[in-house]
Amino acid sequence: MKSQYCKVGSSTHLGSGSQATTRMISYYQSLMNRAADSRYAGTQLGDFFERKAQAIRKRLEQLA
Repeated sequence: MKSQYCKVGSSTHLGSGSQATTRMISYYQSLMNRAADSRYAGTQLGDFFERKAQAIRKRLEQLA
């Protein structure tokens, strides 16, 4: 099996510390905004974004 590498800049390791928390809060807010925007379109995409945001919120609560 060949090794697979991601492209530079295509993924970001969250790491630890305040930068990770700040980045997770930013992801959470972005997902909630997308969920709100998608909900008006009448698609299930808004539910998907909301579930992802809730998962991030749980992680943030565990860090606190």
